[in-house]
Amino acid sequence: KLKSFVQSTDITWVIGGPQGSGVETAANIFAGACAGMGLKIFGKREFYSNIKGEHSYFAVRVSDKKIRSNINNITMLVAFDAETLFRHADDVYPDGAIVYDSELVQIKADEVSTLDEEYKSRLTKLLFSKNKELTVQGMIDLCKDKGVHLYAVSFKGILANLSEETQNPKIKTMFRMLNVIAVSVSLGLLGLPPATLLKSVESVFSTKPQIAEVNKQAANHSYNFATVKFPKLKYTLPVITKEPNTILVQGYQATGIGKIACGCRFQSYYPITPASDESVFLESNEVFEVTNNRPGSTIVVQTEDEISAIGMVIGASLTGARSATSTSGPGFSLMAESLGWAGINEVPIVVTLYQRSGPSTGLPTRHGQDDLMFAIHAGHGDFPRIVYASGDIEESFYDTGKCFNFAEIFQMPVIHMMDKFIASTVATCKRFDPNLITIDRGKLLEKIEGDDYKRFAFTEDGISPRSRLGLENGIFWNTGDESDERGHISEDPVNRVQKMDKRASKLNLVLKTIPKEDQVVSYGVSEFCVVSWGSNKGPILDALEMLKKEGLEVGFIQIKLLQPFPTDHVKSLLKGVKTIIDIEANQSAQLGSLLNEHLDKKVDYYILKYTGRPMTCTEIYDSLKKILENKAEKRQVLTFGA
Repeated sequence: KLKSFVQSTDITWVIGGPQGSGVETAANIFAGACAGMGLKIFGKREFYSNIKGEHSYFAVRVSDKKIRSNINNITMLVAFDAETLFRHADDVYPDGAIVYDSELVQIKADEVSTLDEEYKSRLTKLLFSKNKELTVQGMIDLCKDKGVHLYAVSFKGILANLSEETQNPKIKTMFRMLNVIAVSVSLGLLGLPPATLLKSVESVFSTKPQIAEVNKQAANHSYNFATVKFPKLKYTLPVITKEPNTILVQGYQATGIGKIACGCRFQSYYPITPASDESVFLESNEVFEVTNNRPGSTIVVQTEDEISAIGMVIGASLTGARSATSTSGPGFSLMAESLGWAGINEVPIVVTLYQRSGPSTGLPTRHGQDDLMFAIHAGHGDFPRIVYASGDIEESFYDTGKCFNFAEIFQMPVIHMMDKFIASTVATCKRFDPNLITIDRGKLLEKIEGDDYKRFAFTEDGISPRSRLGLENGIFWNTGDESDERGHISEDPVNRVQKMDKRASKLNLVLKTIPKEDQVVSYGVSEFCVVSWGSNKGPILDALEMLKKEGLEVGFIQIKLLQPFPTDHVKSLLKGVKTIIDIEANQSAQLGSLLNEHLDKKVDYYILKYTGRPMTCTEIYDSLKKILENKAEKRQVLTFGA
């Protein structure tokens, strides 16, 4: 369903091209330029699981108001290859715009080898139904019939003119700069001040001054070309007052900065998408000065596999260091046995789990929330763990600090649930404040008197005073077997029951100790109420605002503490709710299963998406509207996204 573009300060700009052609660089320039003018940004990158060649695109939504998600349709599409037009042109608003390379128009769909047969079949059906030929020109004609504004540009021609203008013959063959040219033409059409564009180009290439200078020349030339050649669009990007303490940040960066700020001093990892970006970011910032007199460094180690990664984290934690590992689905699978070792030995570790679409390799570069039940149950035998989920970039920073506190206070593994959507999202948010992160190391001992230390001593709250390796008088034993209070292997039945109950009792302590507002966040409840978790938060909140403008009220509670499940608190929040709607990004409605298990009332409707693409607020709005109008099936499956 296409809606006309109304506000000039709420646009969705999409750029696409082959993987490795600089799509992400172009989007970063665009987002940085808009953020520099005070506008709010929400962008996300989609790409195939190959190194180079397949289709990649980046959608950036820009507004003068707070935004937390993407929408279905496109205000301006920028394409320097045929596949971008074939895949995205039909999503452009009727009064939107397409900037495209004029040399592409005669390319046939059959000539684009990276178009899979399934999509090609749908494309053929669309174009033939409108009596259009199966070429780029056919797509352009289809859009023209809808009222889309079309801007044909010879990108190579711009390179040639720039080469002549600068008397630099090398520029004529610098096709890597097509992305910068495409961005600059589109920003010229949108009326963004050129100085802001050049500043963003300079920032993106800040470590390469010579490359920055050439790209600034290309940006300036292309911007001027667009403003002279084409008439001004009806929608523009105005400069607004920039809110103080606002930053433009990507999801994995927020988690990494959170680890530094909360005192994480060791991280191990084995490369895996999308978790690797966080560890690479930490590697490039291993020494970091934190306010509140907390300087320090984080040792980052790339291991030979994920089994080694979690083993090293456990070892580092036993020395008293705050330690973590970062991984994704298949990598987490390999960690399951050692997770149990940490559980039986009450070792505080944090596993940052960036979910992606499984099973097996699945869709390795795509989004999913497939691992909730696995995170809760991973490992053989009974042992306690905390599973905690962040909903957006800002939460991921502050929640990281909380997860380390949880691990050390309760002396158990903590699995911090993230996902590909958060990892690859670029958004404006308030500058992170490290002073709001408290560090609570629980019962970690600095000194032990006497020689009767018992690492696993039975205590009233189930938590034993914790020594660390090398602490005088703090000798202790660890084993994968059941043990007594000192850590010596024991198969005594009475001791077994006592130790199992000791460890399990900490789950009740977790529910009593963690503040209710950190367990579940309520955004208000009504007769109809959404229950969800993780990165669905943003599109849900935006969808609810859309419904509210129509006088329709829908409640929303976001569950952050997923294990142990805050049953009593969730029940109290849902008291009086008649219709429960579960929204999540997996096929089996895993949160829904938890709700059905723990609540007196069953879930009434499911809104699910498992295409590997994140939800948009448009999809959720449409689905909730059907439920409110009593026109919905019990289970709605969302499919938008190329």
